Amino acid sequence: MSELTIDGHRIGILFSQAQIAERVRAIAGEIAARQPANLLVVPILKGSFVFAADLIRAMHHAGLSPEVDFMILSSYRKSTQSSGQVTVLRDIETDVRDRDVLLIDDILESGRTLAFAKDLLAARGARGAYTAVLLNKPGHLAAHIAADFKGFECPDKFVVGYGMDMAHQFRELPFVGHVIPRGAAST
Repeated sequence: MSELTIDGHRIGILFSQAQIAERVRAIAGEIAARQPANLLVVPILKGSFVFAADLIRAMHHAGLSPEVDFMILSSYRKSTQSSGQVTVLRDIETDVRDRDVLLIDDILESGRTLAFAKDLLAARGARGAYTAVLLNKPGHLAAHIAADFKGFECPDKFVVGYGMDMAHQFRELPFVGHVIPRGAAST
């Protein structure tokens, strides 16, 4: 595993750009194999935007033509730890009745955000509500939910890059890394 120093922060690389691209193509194939009906893709912003864009393009290459809408949900706000309370900051505008809906999120950690969104869409009449996450971090699960499609198992580290941030920094990194605490030994 390599490490970079960016803006005075040491970042260890967990998943490279090439590894992510390969896994995203595989996930798109897995989604296409399910033959979803009238698919609506709903990325949960902000952290999932890079993963969602790449996955939607890969879904096109896998033969799917989904409609896309967006939700902004938050349980973190400006903290690095979940508050436990999910807030809808922006809701979708699309009717989900009798449609398959794929929720895309960056990371499944506590599960509260995805469980909230999945329950909300099911209550609105979605035919099926599925979840795709780039990272599955099983050690902190607080809600009864499992991702239907997942990229990687994530170690118990604070991750950044590929759309994920630390206080609005590092979203632009083309890989998934983790912030190495000051004074910690190299990873």
